[in-house]
Amino acid sequence: MPHPPLHTLVDAAKFILNEIAIHPDFKALNYHPNLTIGDAQAALSYLKSELEGNCIHNKILD
Repeated sequence: MPHPPLHTLVDAAKFILNEIAIHPDFKALNYHPNLTIGDAQAALSYLKSELEGNCIHNKILD
């Protein structure tokens, strides 16, 4: 079974994390762990940048 493109999965994960962060039930928890949704969003942004950098690098090599 083929996997969806990684860019698509990263974008979906970023969307879901944003929806969790703004959800009233999440806000009502007053939840403050050491690692936050913002940390996860940042990690996904770094991953997306890395993917885009590799895509550009691969196109240059082609």
